[in-house]
Amino acid sequence: MEYIIVGIASYLMGSIPFGLILTKVFLNKDIREIGSGNIGATNALRSGNKLIGYSTLILDIAKAIIPVIYVKVNFPEFIYIASLCAFLGHVFPLWLKFKGGKGVATYVGILFSINILLGLIFVTSWGIIFLLFRYSSLSSIIGSMSVPIYILTTSQISNAIFFGIMFVLILFTHRENIKRLKNKEETKTKIY
Repeated sequence: MEYIIVGIASYLMGSIPFGLILTKVFLNKDIREIGSGNIGATNALRSGNKLIGYSTLILDIAKAIIPVIYVKVNFPEFIYIASLCAFLGHVFPLWLKFKGGKGVATYVGILFSINILLGLIFVTSWGIIFLLFRYSSLSSIIGSMSVPIYILTTSQISNAIFFGIMFVLILFTHRENIKRLKNKEETKTKIY
């Protein structure tokens, strides 16, 4: 029964659409009508307001950190349930007819909550790829792939399965970006 409560609470926390809320409240715009139509931080940056974009990023990270850290301290056996449900809440929010963001910022919150080293591996991989190519989508895919690869090199097979699943989910959320990357139609991202 506890794992159901953990899952539902984590899902609900993850499903708060901060990008949508911030653009509505402060810009009187619907983020789903801007850029890619995505509710996440990268698209919030396209609103033309960097403060809204970075606030969305921070809040999307925090909405994973809060439930995952709470579960890590109080119910450590359910940490992967909390992590997956927070991620799924962002990607498939009930309030938005299950059309959410791509889950990268939420995944970053999950990584730092589970193990700071994993968060640093992701952020370092993401940063290197972004500096080389300027594609947020490509950086996110490579960054999320770096985590299970690192875990496999440390012989933590059971953990690698969870992070492998997370990588597949991030690939899924970026399927349109992958098509655009293949066709050389992907938009480069300005983060400053």
